[in-house]
Amino acid sequence: MMKPISRACAFLIALLCTLSFAQAQTTTAPDAGRPDAGPLGDDLYVLQLDALCGAGKQLSQGCQAIRDRQILDASAAPWRAIGRVNFASTSQRQHCTGALVSERIVLTASHCLYNFARKTWIPPQSTRFVAGYQRSTAVAVSQVARYVLHEAQDPHSRNFKGDFPRDWALLILKDPIGRETGFLETLDIGSVSAQNADFALAGYPALRPHVLSLAQDCGAPGFSTDRRLMFQRCATMHGDSGAPALALIDGVPKVVGIFTGAVTKQSEFLSVAIPLKSFAAALELERNWEGQ
Repeated sequence: MMKPISRACAFLIALLCTLSFAQAQTTTAPDAGRPDAGPLGDDLYVLQLDALCGAGKQLSQGCQAIRDRQILDASAAPWRAIGRVNFASTSQRQHCTGALVSERIVLTASHCLYNFARKTWIPPQSTRFVAGYQRSTAVAVSQVARYVLHEAQDPHSRNFKGDFPRDWALLILKDPIGRETGFLETLDIGSVSAQNADFALAGYPALRPHVLSLAQDCGAPGFSTDRRLMFQRCATMHGDSGAPALALIDGVPKVVGIFTGAVTKQSEFLSVAIPLKSFAAALELERNWEGQ
């Protein structure tokens, strides 16, 4: 679980990260992007590796956009189905965001399960999902029993395939905490009418890692030419990785994708999510196993 840091330290970290990106445009931070954007379907898109406060907004405005996100009551339904994916070892602590979509299945990003510094996959037993996390309290907690990745990813290797469309993961929890918290419904984005839905993202950004907040500035998604990626304008940053991309229909959140990172197009930041269709078969298979 991430420890609080002082404002001075936070500013120094932000400055160092910004300088690092400006000089090298590379990073090994577990939740700051991927080394390979994969087929984005548009040569004008450039991977934004260090989206510290910047994704979805101009860099000068991005941090304020994160602070302006609505803070949710993470202990209340339906938001308590969203939580932090926590990893801790003797030398490293990190978090991402995840969302329960059944009693035991959590959606998140696969890069959250990879230790870039050591070039190893994080063992499932070292990862916990903390549902309804808010200021050091939680509605429910479970260890991860195993996880399911895109077929191109091999958790027994030391490699991470950094293609955006493959950056999804299903966490299979040891305990069926969804019985207690409830879980979010999933929905194919193709069946969602932009006229009948608002689009948002809920997560734990690094500026506010101990409260769940809602980015409501996403707008209706656009798509890559192969429709394996959704592009929006959510105010996001690291910590949000793995967060559910949501369609709010009559105020009820439905998961339509998984937030994975950010790209730039000319001077504009765009948040990137993997639509449900990309991992629907794996999710259905796990749901069937769960129901047996």
